[in-house]
Amino acid sequence: MPSRSLKDKVVVVAGASRNLGSLIATEVAADGAHVVVHYNSPSSRQGAEQTAEAVKAAGGEAVVHEADLSRRVEVEGLFEVAEGAFGRVDCVVNTAGMVIKKPLTEVSEEEYDRMFAVNAKAAFLVMQQAARRVQDGGKIVTIVTSLLAAYTGLYSVYAGSKAPVEHFTRALSKELFGRNISVNNIAPGPMDTSFFYPAETDDSIAYHKSSAMNGELTKIEDIVPWVKFLLTDGWWLNGQTVFVNGGYTTR
Repeated sequence: MPSRSLKDKVVVVAGASRNLGSLIATEVAADGAHVVVHYNSPSSRQGAEQTAEAVKAAGGEAVVHEADLSRRVEVEGLFEVAEGAFGRVDCVVNTAGMVIKKPLTEVSEEEYDRMFAVNAKAAFLVMQQAARRVQDGGKIVTIVTSLLAAYTGLYSVYAGSKAPVEHFTRALSKELFGRNISVNNIAPGPMDTSFFYPAETDDSIAYHKSSAMNGELTKIEDIVPWVKFLLTDGWWLNGQTVFVNGGYTTR
């Protein structure tokens, strides 16, 4: 049976300056991967550099690069940096996202455009470049949301802008038949990170916690093993969205 190890693999982690992306970068480095640490804007640079230091401390090599993933030329530049630093790309994990919580009737056109730029267009462009650049046998993973399986208000433009990624994933996974490249999504429950809290109230936080089997929010430490699984022994899973959320939603 061929080895499914991450040792010496080149992994591009989009949105790696903090939270889940940062932990993924560090954990794959501990398994021997070389990591491209992506961040979106100057305000995230310090976090990205700290992630890169953690990658190196874990035994991996790291390169840090800023890119607006909603612009094709900058996504191309991210992959060019990866190839320039390490010679190839084996795996891509995209954790980038943006959330707005409000009634559909109150979402402005500007908010709509920004949400779809970050959650749908950026995911599309990353997947497109990954499909062109990833080595045969590679892996492409996108982080979406368990709200894709929820019957709820207030998250229309958030879940709605993540929903297209499922269709991108199904199509791309089929188009890459013959290259042994798997393409999947992971849909976490609400995560106990700085990404989650600004949009919520004490009451809504309590509700989200009560909806999972242990009465807690999803922890980033709960998601990383699933990411690593899809990058290694989970290679046969393809074209899927995996809901990793303690039963918060099911489908």
